[in-house]
Amino acid sequence: MPPKQNTYPPLDRPKQIAENVWIVDSGPLMAMGIIPLPVRMTIVRLADGSLWVHSPTQFFAMLHRQMDALGRISHFVAPNSAHWTFLEEWQGRVPDAATWAAPGLKDRTQVKRSSVRLDHELDRDAKTPWADEIEQIFVDGGGGFCEVCFFHRPSGTLILTDLVQNMEPSKLSLPGRILGRIAGVTAPEGRAPVYLRGVIKQKGEAPRNAARRLVALAPERVVFAHGAWFEQDATARLTTSLDWLL
Repeated sequence: MPPKQNTYPPLDRPKQIAENVWIVDSGPLMAMGIIPLPVRMTIVRLADGSLWVHSPTQFFAMLHRQMDALGRISHFVAPNSAHWTFLEEWQGRVPDAATWAAPGLKDRTQVKRSSVRLDHELDRDAKTPWADEIEQIFVDGGGGFCEVCFFHRPSGTLILTDLVQNMEPSKLSLPGRILGRIAGVTAPEGRAPVYLRGVIKQKGEAPRNAARRLVALAPERVVFAHGAWFEQDATARLTTSLDWLL
């Protein structure tokens, strides 16, 4: 399999998808040693001209320069317990940017053993610097899991992380397609991996209410970290992808 299969070129460069919103496709990372997992960063330019960076991907000097051309990086966001591993190098290159982390991330053993810096924990009640532009929805699960979802109101863009994964079978090897189907993450109706669904369902009504709130936002597009994001019919497709929770 070619090393860049199951990715979305051009890689490691900002691609505009809405006014003041860009994605950066990268990867792949290997999941379960078999599935090449594409990864995606989302960038929002706030009203003050600074950049809000969700789930940073691998650092590249050229990518950094391209982002600098869009605005000054002010905020890095680690939206759940898995999407923080590339933060440390970005922090070394952009030391003045604040890092915001999902609840509980700072308590993870791997995080404690790393040198990553978590400046602020995303709070359900406290007002963030971007509150007037980006709404936050918390999806909790068992074992301390929490994914923070973000809705950029000016563009109608919903930004998820692992709550939806949508792997295109044509981009996967046969073993990858089989595992993807078992996990329930294959396009066109990808969902959260089956293990994550189990973790989230442990919290009962709270994540169901969060899912209803996400659908009620009626997003124009839904971006997430892994797979083909929802460019069209976003609300309907989101409803299908969250049917296990709704």
